[in-house]
Amino acid sequence: MAIRNLNPYLNYNGDAEKAIQAYQRILGAKIDGDVSRFGDMPGGHPMTDEQKKRVMHAKLNVGAGVIMVSDGPPGQPVPTGGNVHVCLDFDDAGEAAAKFDALAQGGQVVMAFKDQFWGAKFGMLVDAFGIQWMFNCENRKA
Repeated sequence: MAIRNLNPYLNYNGDAEKAIQAYQRILGAKIDGDVSRFGDMPGGHPMTDEQKKRVMHAKLNVGAGVIMVSDGPPGQPVPTGGNVHVCLDFDDAGEAAAKFDALAQGGQVVMAFKDQFWGAKFGMLVDAFGIQWMFNCENRKA
């Protein structure tokens, strides 16, 4: 059996809806299919109205890639940070820089997006939702 795809699954603490909207606006992400909510689960699990609105699952197409998005289950906080980054690889440095700056709003720039010794523009940030990102754009050879 071969692996068909590798897709990061990003988890949030009740602000997945805002993250989806930000990624649509900033990265041009497109929702693929329906957004499932915790309130859609069968079985009548006891939840507040706010908890029922939380995103249980969403699939976003970002360029040629896919990210999955979910809020943590009600009452179970999701730790932020860690050892995983979502890496975006661009073919246009100007577009990459603009998206980097926009996604950094409300977050933290870890490494400015600039020329690096290996022949690319590269930068790292943590967005306003605690997700770690790497931006990369190979320098074009003349």
